[in-house]
Amino acid sequence: MWKYPHYCFAALCAAAIFIALTGLSNIASSQPPKEEGAEPAAPAGQTYIGSKACSACHFKQYMSWKKTKHAKEAWESVPAKYQTNADCLKCHTTGYGAASGFKEVATTPNLVGTTCEACHGPGSEHEKACKPFLNKKQLTPEEEKIARDSIYKVLPKNVCGSCHITQSHIEHPKYEK
Repeated sequence: MWKYPHYCFAALCAAAIFIALTGLSNIASSQPPKEEGAEPAAPAGQTYIGSKACSACHFKQYMSWKKTKHAKEAWESVPAKYQTNADCLKCHTTGYGAASGFKEVATTPNLVGTTCEACHGPGSEHEKACKPFLNKKQLTPEEEKIARDSIYKVLPKNVCGSCHITQSHIEHPKYEK
């Protein structure tokens, strides 16, 4: 899969050592930071809504994301015969394994690839909380707090590392394309 896997492994090791030595362990931790003013937990009971729903308010970010490998190649890189493999789906789709997450392309096409909710968590309550602000250009501080408290800025776990580090450390299984 990688032309120079030993360089990638060395780079990951160097990053881990840097994090350990600089005290940035909360970045690699699966626990949220314990600092004052830390982001509150998003509301319970959230469900996945898909990136098109996010684009209604976050169009600029959505268009930027659409150009990334997460939007397109995350799914397209999975050979057809592996598109039902749980080991592949947990990184190449959004919310796989969750009740409202990716099931299959036919029933949950809005969760194909690594979408907004892969990093921010399910967005149903955020969408509901922010609906009254849909046509506003600028939110008041109170409205901003309502919006921020209804979804994670970034999930309180090493969401990138869950696919990019833990899966990259093992040799990718051989498969027929």
